[in-house]
Amino acid sequence: MGSVPPLFTFLLMVASCWVHRQQFIVIEFLQAEDRLLKERLRGKRIRFTDAERALLARKAKAMGRKALLELDTLVSPGTWMRWHRRLVAQKWAFSKRRSLGRPGIMREITQLIVRMAQDNPSWGYTRIQGALANLRHKVGRGTVANVLDRNGIEPAPERGKRTRWSTFLKEHWKVFAASGFVRHRAKIT
Repeated sequence: MGSVPPLFTFLLMVASCWVHRQQFIVIEFLQAEDRLLKERLRGKRIRFTDAERALLARKAKAMGRKALLELDTLVSPGTWMRWHRRLVAQKWAFSKRRSLGRPGIMREITQLIVRMAQDNPSWGYTRIQGALANLRHKVGRGTVANVLDRNGIEPAPERGKRTRWSTFLKEHWKVFAASGFVRHRAKIT
């Protein structure tokens, strides 16, 4: 293996200078944009979400404290490093780890199962499971049965035979109102 030809070395040096110059132009643009945004904020604080803090903290840690001190950042370098330490601590905190067993069913899906069963008294577990699959929710037949049982809703044949009080009252409200009016008028006379 011989040495690198001088022409190749020269071309490599030219290419690296061009890349360095392009990076410098991008950095200057971002710094100017940052200054303008800070002027527009006029000292108002920006509230970052946890995800934004995590992203910026990772980037700040990669840059290092010295480079952060040279920049005029929105937050002090100490704050960036504190956010990064908190991020690392959360990564190794096992308290937020999921417990053993299957994950619980989402509240929205539970409400959907209950509503489907109440709106469609003739639908059984399998029919509700199929309707959920049409909505792209994979739920087992046993899960549907457990949700309905926890909410005091009977299986399909019994559910179809009985009328719920709310349904009964809605259907007979006019009769109740009229009979109350008649009885009230009878007491007056």
